[in-house]
Amino acid sequence: MRSHYCGQLNETLVGHDVTLCGWVHRRRDHGGVIFLDMRDRDGIAQVVVDPDTAEAFANADRARNEYVLRIAGRVRPRPEGTQNPDMPTGMIEVLAHDVDVLNTAATPPFQLDEHGKVGEEVRLTHRYIDLRRPEMIDKLRMRSRISHSVRAFLEGQGFLDIETPILTRATPEGARDYLVPSRTHAGSFFALPQSPQLFKQLLMVSGFDRYYQIAKCFRDEDLRADRQPEFTQIDLEASFVEENDIMDVTESMIRALFKDVLEVELPDFPRMPYAEAMRRYGSDKPDLRIPLELVDVDDLMKDVDFKVFSGPANASDGRVAALKVRGGATLTRKEIDDYTRFVGIYGAKGLAWIKVNERDKGIEGLQSPIVKFMEGVVDALLDRLDAQDGDIIFFGADKTRVVNEAIGALRVKLGEDLDLYTQDWAPLWVVDFPMFEADDNGKLAALHHPFTAPSCSGEALKADPAQALSRAYDMVLNGTELGGGSIRIHDQAMQRAVFEVLGIGEAEAEEKFGFLLDALKYGAPPHGGLAFGLDRLVMLMTGARTIREVIAFPKTQSAACLMTDAPGDVSSEQLKELNIRLRHKAKTETTSE
Repeated sequence: MRSHYCGQLNETLVGHDVTLCGWVHRRRDHGGVIFLDMRDRDGIAQVVVDPDTAEAFANADRARNEYVLRIAGRVRPRPEGTQNPDMPTGMIEVLAHDVDVLNTAATPPFQLDEHGKVGEEVRLTHRYIDLRRPEMIDKLRMRSRISHSVRAFLEGQGFLDIETPILTRATPEGARDYLVPSRTHAGSFFALPQSPQLFKQLLMVSGFDRYYQIAKCFRDEDLRADRQPEFTQIDLEASFVEENDIMDVTESMIRALFKDVLEVELPDFPRMPYAEAMRRYGSDKPDLRIPLELVDVDDLMKDVDFKVFSGPANASDGRVAALKVRGGATLTRKEIDDYTRFVGIYGAKGLAWIKVNERDKGIEGLQSPIVKFMEGVVDALLDRLDAQDGDIIFFGADKTRVVNEAIGALRVKLGEDLDLYTQDWAPLWVVDFPMFEADDNGKLAALHHPFTAPSCSGEALKADPAQALSRAYDMVLNGTELGGGSIRIHDQAMQRAVFEVLGIGEAEAEEKFGFLLDALKYGAPPHGGLAFGLDRLVMLMTGARTIREVIAFPKTQSAACLMTDAPGDVSSEQLKELNIRLRHKAKTETTSE
């Protein structure tokens, strides 16, 4: 039906006949000559329709935005003075001799051109219109290029593309499962996979040695600004490897990807222990483009007459940390109040600060509502932070977790607000993660997942699980976790030891993971892997604001699809067939339950 895409036209085709198919991006009538900007997935081309071609002119005259047309004509240079060098097809146009209207279009709910401003809710409701926008096409085109590049690299490294099941059983991976009722097994449920974790480990037991998959995964998580209930992973696993083997091959993959798609040479990937990342940046995925660091000042604050500081400084689970911003004394009180409200999101009860106006004047040269409590420690504090005139110092004082989250987030926000970035790309490996983390009740949970190998013996693990480190590693880029992985447990006794620490008894372990424990006793090789979040990777590489911008048909923050109105009700007949009875009334009814 077509000979060329609109965006393919250029000066080499002058004098050639072409046939284009696409949508009317814009229609203009200039003194009896009609200009149509025709758009398809590759770009926009200008079409000229003269009154001399009566039928073509009549069809062009009735065409409106988003009409679907087929146009045949000859490529010619644009007249002098009308060229558009900023447009790929801006030096040529098509003189049409045939214009066929393949379909009409109602007035779209929003304009597609660069001047159209519309809320995300409208865009998601009419996503099929939104996806026509050139910037959306470009993002999804790059997503396709990224997937292709990843596949080519991994297959060149001997990895096999193997699909794993979508209908499986629930596993503990840190989020709720999406459950699927079984009609043929009344009262039983499948679960949609949070990751292919156990299946890829079983492939290693099976001897496939190197596996990869671009896999759909599902997590029924609480509402978060930039999470999706279904997402895509670049998943891989290899046998007879150690940490460096997996880290080297995946780092090479990301380097090759950035070079291939963006023509960017990524800098070195430093390796940083988890404990250091938390101490210096308050985050296990620090953005190293920002030259701000948290500095511990607990020892200086233990005896100050200010319980907000002295309390956490003397508590075993407390922390007092300072964050110096060079030149930040220019911040207004309103801006500081805004930052105070910001850290409150992360549980901070306030945000103490000191402006260094004239350091040589000692305490008299400082501006702060708290400086009067610090007379005996001011000099030591300023020395430790290398504070200079014009700086501002922010403080976090609370439980260590609150300080890390609040001041770590403040560091990132200051970096963005004040444009403190020192480079475009800052990759990083974070290593030496704890095996477990404790909740508020002291109950241990796997920091990554319970199949991650510890870096100690099973006996040492059970003797002091809170101090055990794992053989896990995360790749971070610009403050975003691109992917996480680990060396896995390949010994049945070690896997049982981890289950024991997590409070998973033998009966529960057999019921939930009997197939894995059985597999581990039949010659499981040492193995490990890593999974990248494809959506996050594409978001970073395209400069998109959210992952919703790089997913063709995303869900909202409430895990709903506005376009299809999913999730939706099902009939009572379907529920009966699945042996399900609802406790609550339909969403359209009012209920007090």
